[in-house]
Amino acid sequence: MKFDDLLNQLSGFPYFDMPTVRRLSGQAPNQVRTQVHRWLKTGKILALRRQMYTLADAFRKVPLSTAHLANNLYLPSYISGLWALGFYGMIPEKVVAYTSITPRAPRRFENVFGVFQYSHVKQDYFFGFFSVTPDNQNVRLAEPEKALLDLWYLTPGEWSLEKMRGMRFQQAELVQLKKLKVYAEKFNSPRLRQAVQNWQALASETGLEERL
Repeated sequence: MKFDDLLNQLSGFPYFDMPTVRRLSGQAPNQVRTQVHRWLKTGKILALRRQMYTLADAFRKVPLSTAHLANNLYLPSYISGLWALGFYGMIPEKVVAYTSITPRAPRRFENVFGVFQYSHVKQDYFFGFFSVTPDNQNVRLAEPEKALLDLWYLTPGEWSLEKMRGMRFQQAELVQLKKLKVYAEKFNSPRLRQAVQNWQALASETGLEERL
């Protein structure tokens, strides 16, 4: 398979995998692996993870949304935790790593587009997300309430009021207390129930309790 043939078939896609290249080429697997290795070496394609690639910017006709990529590097998953809270402007720090939730085993990937971390939760806790289109590509993102709960659940230790103050949370009005409590009950965790109470106290301190 020539590189021009690859471009004709895949330049309109943000990324592709090895099985797709094999299917399009019709060649033996060892031949395809050799060609892919050459394209990687010359920088015509970039590795995203094992057997998953994207064309270099000069050859790709569509942008690659890193948030969209975070969803699809490891399926099923949705972005949550610190990255989601940063997206909502609920924490002041810029979050570099894409923090995601999956019912599968935890994983971590690094490529030229960033760091992608996937934390495991039980299937029963895999909820509370919706689709947004920040870069004209669908992204599965936790609701503000679920982003908080995922962070609290996956971070060891108690989420005391003092610890929450240390996070310098912002935009507390984005969180609906009723929904936060309903979602927390699905975890059946005394630690999360206490965290919700502390969050309510924190919101009261900032004068946002009437909007919860």
